[in-house]
Formats: sequence, structure tokens, C-alpha cells
Amino acid sequence: MSEGTMQRPAQPVRRNERDRWGKRRNRVLVGVAALPALLLAAGCSSDSGSDSGDGGKSASGGDASASASAAPTVQAAAYKKLPDSCDVLSKKTLTSLVPKGAKSGKEGTSSDTGTRASCSWNSLDSNGVKGSQFRWLNVSLLRFESDVTRGEGDKLAQTYYEKQVKDAQEATGAKNTKTQPVTAIGDTATLVRYDLKKKEGAFKQQTIVTRVENVVVTLDYNGAGLAGEKTPNADTLAKLAQKAAKEAVGAVSAANGEGSGAGSDSGSATTAPSPSKSGATSASPSTAKSASPSKSAAKKS
Repeated sequence: MSEGTMQRPAQPVRRNERDRWGKRRNRVLVGVAALPALLLAAGCSSDSGSDSGDGGKSASGGDASASASAAPTVQAAAYKKLPDSCDVLSKKTLTSLVPKGAKSGKEGTSSDTGTRASCSWNSLDSNGVKGSQFRWLNVSLLRFESDVTRGEGDKLAQTYYEKQVKDAQEATGAKNTKTQPVTAIGDTATLVRYDLKKKEGAFKQQTIVTRVENVVVTLDYNGAGLAGEKTPNADTLAKLAQKAAKEAVGAVSAANGEGSGAGSDSGSATTAPSPSKSGATSASPSTAKSASPSKSAAKKS
């Protein structure tokens, strides 16, 4: 057999092998194309199994609902507003404290009268050549809101109350200072008494600081006999100051829907329940900033 005849059968054989390789290659490509779909399906199956078995917990293992409920809260402040500072005392009470100045109330400057307010009165009763009787009265009110970063309103008020008492005890020029607790006025109250010597005469100062819930009321009252007039009795001034402070506390309660307002002899918030003590609130830290203490009567007189 010639050499050319021996080579002819080899051509069909190579063609068949090429066809088989092409089919095999196509099957491989189809398998590779299907692989991503299989992996995706397997991943989805794995995720769904994980979700159904963790009981709603977060990736860190914590309960999402428990995390949300753990947000910081603080007890809501009881009182939400203040009364008009120049209306906290009745005309009858003002007449007994400042006889010639019951209508002379002057409201203090405040950027927010719902948080801080004050009013002052003065009286000069002339007795001719015998001299004059001078009286000065000031009532200031400061309300504290609850704050998640600073604490509950009544506790903030208590801190300020204590500072006000200390400031009164350390008034410039005060002599014979005496401090005593006062009952039946607000939640807590203190009377600070002292003498002041000025070129105009001898002044008898009475300062009552009281806290009712989240509000602090500071009442300054002093009297003096001028130009030869007799110095007023300190005990009498103290009794008048206590009556006025109790009335001012009643006005705070009345402004918030409790008790009686100005003119009531029994106006005190101590017997009435707090209107909002049953709930907690998340308070804004921007509210109820602590104010600086009011100036002492020694500086104002």
C-alpha cells in the first residue's frame, strides 16, 4: 500500500475528535455559566435560615427592641409655667407690706418669663418732720425643666434653693444674721434675717427662700426708719414676709392648675399632688439652664 493511501483514513478520525472536543467544551461552558446561579441560591437559602433562627436579635447578639427602650429618660417636671410675677400677691397683702407702693410693681427684665420672672415694689411713707418709713419688696421665681443630662427639675431646683439660702447668709454688710426653717410654705423653706447699716438708716432684712416642686421662690423684704423715724420691728417684718411667700407659692400652684392663687391664706403646693409625676420624659438639654442667683437685698436697697 502506498504512503498516500495509508494517510487518508486519518482525516475522518481527526474530524470526529474535533467534534467530540467541541461538544465537551460546550458542556463545560454551560456548567460554568450555571455556577453563579447555584451559589446565589445557596447563599439565599443560608441567609433565610439564619434569620429564622436568631429570634430577631441584632448582629451583635442584642435585642433590637430592648436597645430602643433603653434610651435615657428623666422624670417630667411638675410645673410647666410661672404666674405673672407682679400678680403673685393680692392687693391686700401688698398694702400691708408696702403701704404706699401697692400699685408700683415693676416687672424685672427676662428673656423667658415662663422660666424666670420677678417683680419689685417700694414704699416711702412720710411722717413729716418725724421722718419716713421705707419698705422694699422683691419676689423672684425660677422654674427648672427636667433634663436628661442634668437631672430632674425638682432636684435642680433644690440645688438652686440651697445656693440662694447660702447667698442670703453671706450678704455683703449683713450683721446679726439668723437662719431658721419655715414650715407650711412649699416643699421646703428657709428664712434668713439680718441687719444692714446704711447712711440712710438701719435696715431690717428678711429673705425667704422656698421651693415648690421644680420652682424656687425668693422673697426679699426690708424696712427702715429714715430721717429720725423709728426702726421697724424685725419680727413684724418677718411675719409679713412669710405670709407673702406662702401666697406667692399658692400663685405658682394656681398657675399650673392647683390650689388657690393670690389672696389665699392657705396657698401652698405641699398638699396637692404633682400633676405630672406619673410620667417620664426625654427632656431637651437646651432647656431650663441654671440661672445665676438673684442679687441680695443688700445690693438692691
